[in-house]
Amino acid sequence: MVIFLAVVAGLLLFTLSGLHFYWAFGGSWGFDEALPTDEQGKRVLNPGKLDSTVVGLALLVFAIYYAIIALSIPAILPDRVVKYGGWVISLLFLLRAVGDFKYIGFFKKVRSTDFAQKDSYYFSPLCLVIGVTGIVLEWII
Repeated sequence: MVIFLAVVAGLLLFTLSGLHFYWAFGGSWGFDEALPTDEQGKRVLNPGKLDSTVVGLALLVFAIYYAIIALSIPAILPDRVVKYGGWVISLLFLLRAVGDFKYIGFFKKVRSTDFAQKDSYYFSPLCLVIGVTGIVLEWII
């Protein structure tokens, strides 16, 4: 069970990392749809290539963390990272799922935009799945 959950979490994070690197190197597929907008369609966030790279690197580190857990090689990581890393990753994704209470997350107020609908159906549930998967892993390892 641990291996399966860690592999699922790692693959999801690796895929998301790749998507952010794709955007950082100039790709455009899915970029506009992944950014929140206000009711008039104006972007609320305007990330650049550096922003996409930083997020891609963070997601890649998270994916590597779960790969190490799946392969059961905790000696590679310091004890503190093994003890708290999964909790930190889970908390970040759960916070993203909850959102900012205006444009992002399950408790957003702006719900009529294309992004808001995609966020409700895809982005926030995905973050919830990653967060809950991480918590389950932390409880059983």
